[in-house]
Amino acid sequence: MPAGSTTSGQRHLGSTMRRDAWWLELLPVIALLGAFGVYATLRAFEGTYYAWGPYLSPFYSPLIDPHHRWWPFSPALLILIWPLGFRVTCYYYRKAYYRAFFLDPPACAVGEHRKHRYRGETAFPFVLQNLHRYFLYVGFLFLIFLWRDVFRAFFFDGRIGVGVGTLVLLFNVILLTTYALSCHSLRHIVGGNLDCFSCAAFGGPRHTSWRWLSVLNERHMLYAWISLITVGLTDFYVRLVASGAVRDLRLL
Repeated sequence: MPAGSTTSGQRHLGSTMRRDAWWLELLPVIALLGAFGVYATLRAFEGTYYAWGPYLSPFYSPLIDPHHRWWPFSPALLILIWPLGFRVTCYYYRKAYYRAFFLDPPACAVGEHRKHRYRGETAFPFVLQNLHRYFLYVGFLFLIFLWRDVFRAFFFDGRIGVGVGTLVLLFNVILLTTYALSCHSLRHIVGGNLDCFSCAAFGGPRHTSWRWLSVLNERHMLYAWISLITVGLTDFYVRLVASGAVRDLRLL
């Protein structure tokens, strides 16, 4: 019997022969993506408390026109479209928010909310999901800026040092890099599109890289969630320090 079908052949939202609480897996997705979306939107438009000493929030990196010489709005609005685009078009996140927010479908073998002609991601706006590979390229460019920010976070008034914020920024960029390296598109580009490594140029190095990326790719969902949480917490920490709500502790 097809997913979501009843004995009368009609399909209804949530109709299924599954006996488990399939809807429970939607709740954390709704909570986490919803909370992050609200917080990131508020911070993007806030335009303040994004830097302190050598620390710069990842929401504002690279920092462009902070003095509003030609851009009257928050500097974050100039750059967040790129990391946001990478996340939104991510293969895992697509599945997560299609199910949690669109209920399309709510879960495997669970009926959808309406009858429609399935066109996948071939029609607007979902055809834009195919830009994921290009967002990946830009994402690696942003990682270069974030690693630069971490390097700068080790210098206080011209002297090498380590603060809590230094470690926060470092931990965040490591997780963001791991998330990017575990990307399905990157694994495909490196070697997933090959039928014969020995027949391709640089086949040996590509096969080695593909194997390592495959190990990371197996936990892509985990890295997606952890890096999403840590990038939000990193921005929050920088905001707390910049606003004077907390004092950054120097460890070295």
